[in-house]
Amino acid sequence: MSKRGSEKDTETTADPVSQFEDAMKELEGIVQKMERGDLKLEDSLKLFERGMSLTQQCRKSLDSAELKVRNLLEKNGGNADDNS
Repeated sequence: MSKRGSEKDTETTADPVSQFEDAMKELEGIVQKMERGDLKLEDSLKLFERGMSLTQQCRKSLDSAELKVRNLLEKNGGNADDNS
């Protein structure tokens, strides 16, 4: 599926934090449009598909951030699973 010109290409943003924030912002916009309930079925399906892609992208970003935190904690003698 090709991206439309109006959609941000969040996957090419250099900064991972900005990439995540851009994806979340676009996802929030999609949710708002779909919640209005005035879209044609075809448009709803396209937005749903884009939303699923953005959700997957956000999950990967969060997983990557969690791994970085765990590695930093282990490197500094901490335990990532420690709640104290």
